[in-house]
Amino acid sequence: MLSVEEVERRLELLRVEHRDLDCAIAALGQVARPDQIQLARMKKRKLRLRDEILMLESSLVPDIIA
Repeated sequence: MLSVEEVERRLELLRVEHRDLDCAIAALGQVARPDQIQLARMKKRKLRLRDEILMLESSLVPDIIA
């Protein structure tokens, strides 16, 4: 189990990578004939990052017993 500090560090790294991929996807989209395979792989990676970010964020929220 990761500590809160480790989770927050991991989240920051994932968010940076997610932003970088967003910029790279936008730049590749500006090319006249973008590599569709590379673009698809980048988009899939971005989605996996988003899922991992959401999972880690939810792990930081304490369970509420109703």
